[in-house]
Amino acid sequence: MTPEREVWREALGVVLATSAYGVSFGALAVASGLDVWQTCVLSLLMFTGGSQFAFVGVFTAGGVAALPSAIASAVLLGVRNVAYGMRMSPIVGGGVARRAAAAHFTIDESTAVAISQGDPRLRRVGFWVTGIGIFVGWNITTLIGALVGDVLGDPRAWGLDAAAAAAFLALLWPRLQQRQAIAVGIAAAVVAAALTPFLMPGLPVLIAALVAIVVGWFNWFGSRPSVGTAESPSGVTP
Repeated sequence: MTPEREVWREALGVVLATSAYGVSFGALAVASGLDVWQTCVLSLLMFTGGSQFAFVGVFTAGGVAALPSAIASAVLLGVRNVAYGMRMSPIVGGGVARRAAAAHFTIDESTAVAISQGDPRLRRVGFWVTGIGIFVGWNITTLIGALVGDVLGDPRAWGLDAAAAAAFLALLWPRLQQRQAIAVGIAAAVVAAALTPFLMPGLPVLIAALVAIVVGWFNWFGSRPSVGTAESPSGVTP
């Protein structure tokens, strides 16, 4: 299999898993009191799963009176996409129009698939295929979930709440081959699990991301060059 076909297969696998999760959002949004068209507009314009679920969760708890809090929660969780955009900007390239279009597709999954590739061209392919694919699939399944929400019942009973997490594990597992990557993953997981009972949904993940950045920045568990050796310009130690 060629590298390009491999990245297409990886991207489409993530698209299918994440799109299935959209049924869960559609059903939960309608159950919280939103109309079908309101649910679909959220997926079309907001298009970031964590923010959408946060919005629906707060709105369900407080109704119209909690709308400002719901919006604030969604914006807070969407801040992470700014960091993704900074990371994806040199990969996407192009002019202002192209980067503006890419901003709408810059989500967790498209960023993860892109940076998991070694070649710049394959990174662009992974980003666009994943981002556009999930956008189309997510909106279709959101509509389906909103229409059949009453028949579907609790989406968690079907395991749809685990679809996105399973897709991320599939991307993460092949990268856990060095102590640094393993340390970052464990530290982030422990922090997120410890804070989940005490903080609103989404915040533990943001804090865990900060922990991962700190561990990765200082390279506490990474390999270091041996004393007395020097690296050549190509990165290969003679």
